[in-house]
Amino acid sequence: MSATFPDWGTPLRDTANALLDALITRHGDQFEAVSNLLLTLLMPLEQALRGAPAWAILLATAALGLALSRRLTFTLATVAGLWLVGALGQWDQAMQSLALVSVAVLLCLVLGLPLGVLCARSRWLRGLATPLLDTMQTIPSFVYLLPAAMLFGLGKVPAILATVIYALPPLVRLTELGLRQVPLDAVEAGRVLGASRWQILTRIQLPMALPSIRQGLNQTTMMSLAMVVVASMIGARGVGETVLIGLQRNDAGTGLVGGLVIVILAIVLDRLLQAAGRHPRPPSGP
Repeated sequence: MSATFPDWGTPLRDTANALLDALITRHGDQFEAVSNLLLTLLMPLEQALRGAPAWAILLATAALGLALSRRLTFTLATVAGLWLVGALGQWDQAMQSLALVSVAVLLCLVLGLPLGVLCARSRWLRGLATPLLDTMQTIPSFVYLLPAAMLFGLGKVPAILATVIYALPPLVRLTELGLRQVPLDAVEAGRVLGASRWQILTRIQLPMALPSIRQGLNQTTMMSLAMVVVASMIGARGVGETVLIGLQRNDAGTGLVGGLVIVILAIVLDRLLQAAGRHPRPPSGP
């Protein structure tokens, strides 16, 4: 005997479709404004990365790696990784993906840091945000990729938004965790000295929580890179498109090249972020 269940799926599906249609009809201009804003952030950066000579990008990467790590071997390994991207014939695609990831991570910072601070200060808000963040991390990306594409059209804008939804939770969680782990003695000392809440936050709590925030930024960046293949499915292009072409044509070699480039970019960005997070060593005695 088969079980009988109420039909909740049909009204939920119809309600979601009606809500999406109403958003498109009534607020299409607002969504277009958001799309134009994101493109204003993305396109100049993408054009600069794609238009710059490869040697200039490699030289800038070398300067950045040397400034962050103070180690020649680290700098050479970082430059060698990017050089390998070009040698694999994916330089232009990698610059497109790098621009998209950079804008997505920037948006995650703008949204994630304040939200993490608010969650650390409000237990009620933390309880409300936790299941939402869980949903953002676990729900299949195609579930929100489809309405994003319907609201903003195919291309880079829905790809950025989908990437932000997927990559934002680690930054919020680790910012909130780092702030809650700041010793109460340090906060009380600031209050005794007459510091305002803003001064305590900016001069005591955020600096002491910085290692946790950096770890959250690192994870957010890695998760943004993990979305490039999904983003290519709605026309974002970049390295993800190479992997997608390999899948569509049953061409394992092309897919391998694209996947290897994504791995290289992830390693280079991860090492640079880790180097930026290291505290400088105190000078040794005579």
